[in-house]
Amino acid sequence: MQYDKVKDKFAIVINKLPVLRKLFYLILDMLLLRQWYVKKEIKKHFKADKELRFYDAGAGFGQYSYFILKHFKKVKIHAVDLKTDYMDSFAHYAQKTGWQNFNAQQADLTEYIPEEKFDLIIAIDILEHIEDDEQVLRNFRKALEKDGKLIISSPSNFDESAKFTAEHVRPGYSKEDICSKLIRAGFKIDSFEYSYGKFGKIYWVLALKYPLSLISTSKILAIFLPIYYLIFYPIALCFMILDYCKKNKIGTGVIVVAE
Repeated sequence: MQYDKVKDKFAIVINKLPVLRKLFYLILDMLLLRQWYVKKEIKKHFKADKELRFYDAGAGFGQYSYFILKHFKKVKIHAVDLKTDYMDSFAHYAQKTGWQNFNAQQADLTEYIPEEKFDLIIAIDILEHIEDDEQVLRNFRKALEKDGKLIISSPSNFDESAKFTAEHVRPGYSKEDICSKLIRAGFKIDSFEYSYGKFGKIYWVLALKYPLSLISTSKILAIFLPIYYLIFYPIALCFMILDYCKKNKIGTGVIVVAE
């Protein structure tokens, strides 16, 4: 499935109607289990009242930059993406909101190394799109402070659906694969966790797979989404909570923290 086409449709709406951006981010928080895992790791390692230099690599819609700007008092954000449309839209929103501590730049992560160093770098669902992922990790290592953290979210090798996602250059990572690549790049593994275990897979089918398939089939069918979620979201939410609270032995996603 080509998820970028679906994301582009959402981007057009929030760009034309900025007032819907906050609602859009709320919906992402409600629907994307990976965001629960990533934000848990950010809160675990960084206190909201401390200074934070944050590198949002592959920023996408800017939802993580938005989270950091909202919850951290002393923060400086540098966002990078190869695509400029989503990021420029968020940069414009940040400027109108009065967030002067946010800057964005278009760059290829296999070639780009920021001039300054950061306390936190996140790479959320981007490495599976990049052929030379080890070069990206080496570049991250050069941009990270000595005591800084790198948080990675990606599909695992147990994710069968990732094999059929058009934008992916690899189906996903095994624990050995992602950890060995990080170590070769000069990192130490702080933690490794599987997300989207047996409960997470059920949530994903109910909350994302079926609705996204509906939208990709026809825009007109999108009018039925509120009814669909009214019925199925409470069920999906229960499975999200179970996945989040349970230690998964295997899962279709990986959450890695390195330093």
